[in-house]
Amino acid sequence: MEYWVLVGVILLFITFVMLNGYLDSKRAQKKFIKKLYTQYGAAIDREYKTGELEQHIPMYYKKHEQPHQIDDITWNDLNMDEVYRRMNYSHSMAGDEYLYYRLRTPIQDEEELEEFEKQVLFFTQNDKDRVELQIHFAELGRMGKYSLYEYLEYLETLGERSSFKYYLAILFIIISLAVMFYSVSIGICILLVVLSRNMINYYKEQKEIDPYITSFRYITRLLDAASAISKLPIDIIAKEREELLSCYKSMGSFRRNSFIVLSNASGGAGMSTSSNPLDIILDYVRMIFYLDLIKFNQMLGIVRSHISEIDRIVTSIGEIETMVVVGEYRASLEGDYCIPEFIDDNLPHSLNIEQLYHPLLNEPVKNNIEVKRGVLITGSNASGKSTFLRATALNAIFAQTIHTCTAAVYKGSVFRIYSSMSLKDDLVSGDSYYMAEVKSIRRILNEVKEAQKDKKHVLCFVDEVLRGTNTVERIAASTQILKALAIDNVICFAATHDLELTKLLNEVYDNYHFEEEIVEEDIFFPYKIQKGPAVSRNAIALLKVLGYNEELVSDAEAMAENFLSTGKWNK
Repeated sequence: MEYWVLVGVILLFITFVMLNGYLDSKRAQKKFIKKLYTQYGAAIDREYKTGELEQHIPMYYKKHEQPHQIDDITWNDLNMDEVYRRMNYSHSMAGDEYLYYRLRTPIQDEEELEEFEKQVLFFTQNDKDRVELQIHFAELGRMGKYSLYEYLEYLETLGERSSFKYYLAILFIIISLAVMFYSVSIGICILLVVLSRNMINYYKEQKEIDPYITSFRYITRLLDAASAISKLPIDIIAKEREELLSCYKSMGSFRRNSFIVLSNASGGAGMSTSSNPLDIILDYVRMIFYLDLIKFNQMLGIVRSHISEIDRIVTSIGEIETMVVVGEYRASLEGDYCIPEFIDDNLPHSLNIEQLYHPLLNEPVKNNIEVKRGVLITGSNASGKSTFLRATALNAIFAQTIHTCTAAVYKGSVFRIYSSMSLKDDLVSGDSYYMAEVKSIRRILNEVKEAQKDKKHVLCFVDEVLRGTNTVERIAASTQILKALAIDNVICFAATHDLELTKLLNEVYDNYHFEEEIVEEDIFFPYKIQKGPAVSRNAIALLKVLGYNEELVSDAEAMAENFLSTGKWNK
């Protein structure tokens, strides 16, 4: 009687623990869903692991590189990693990686952008469908530090695997059992030898496949997400749903009986950390009969023959989540954005942006710009030139990727976009700053030639042309380089301190400037772009504001005045 009471108490405790776990899970899900509704567009609170954004999230992009994407120089010039952090509302690896790819892949087809706009708009207006999808994205989740594409590459290191030896080991077990009918002692001896050998070999091989189980787990979740999303009655993503269903059906055998490999709480093949008696029994069955190793080989073969389907699932889920993410990013802008308008490719290129601002600034000063040819911007350091260039370039990228601009109006041609702004000495290649700059600008000139052949427009940005060399050669070379970029299919925005360029290039470039104001021994930057070249010369006056010796400042001013009047430097 006491025995049955003890059993009853144990069963009651187990039931309580399971029920409590179930209720905790339900409460967490309810809290998550509430957050999706009530904190739509709220600031993102996410910590990125070391190397995650630099190496792992870009993997989908690296696997899908194509001509005229945003190259590394332009991406780094515009600080696009920080822009990505600001707008990444994804909940899954597929969403993370596809959004990154999207930001680096400006779309040249206006119809594709219009279709994307319809999808984004749908999810901003239909909370129930959006949240239902976000739940599936969250269930899919991420893999941790690495990308699925890195794991798929890693699978190739396993080489060819055969299950023949496992079946042979099972045959020896059957033979030893058969021998028992003739001699129990001999049969038991053979069985013990076979089981001992099987267990030793099992642990050796399970250690080899254990690192690969993570990718199988994620592929399983991908298939579950593909199945779930394909069943949702959301017509706006009908094409993506059909693609997911097709891929899911083609990989159905991967999901079947996958628990044999994936059920271990340890994260891979081997003894489970679960205290569940059934799990412990299953562990020993696995070891004796190599069940998970046989199933692993089968799953490995399926993955290797369906890499394309896995990629298509990631792509389709990533596309859908990016639609949702862009909608939430718009919500975070609180209406301070616009939908871009594109002009006919057959018309002369132009760019018109009103109330332009950089999305990473907390209190940005907004500017207007309307151009049909190159723009030369002058002004002192910290006056706003570089920020303006970056904001313009970023909005051109936004227009052709997420169809959302941080401005009141954006009208322009469809461009190929390049920059040369924040270069450094390259210690690895041995390139000096000047050499890195020359190579960077040369790549833009090469892209311009290709765009001319393709009859495409180029939008490029150059900050301080050839700043790495002496004044005379810089001005001479800069003049010719900027003239080479002042052609029919190119709009070049260039910032410079060299006022000589404003006169040398005034027939092919529009002049604009930023200025500073010195008021009561203090400096103030309005950050407003003005027409015409810079006229103020406050660089020396700034020395006085910053506390430099008055004699030093007055001598510098005298030297500058003498040079401007005589054209010669007086020692």
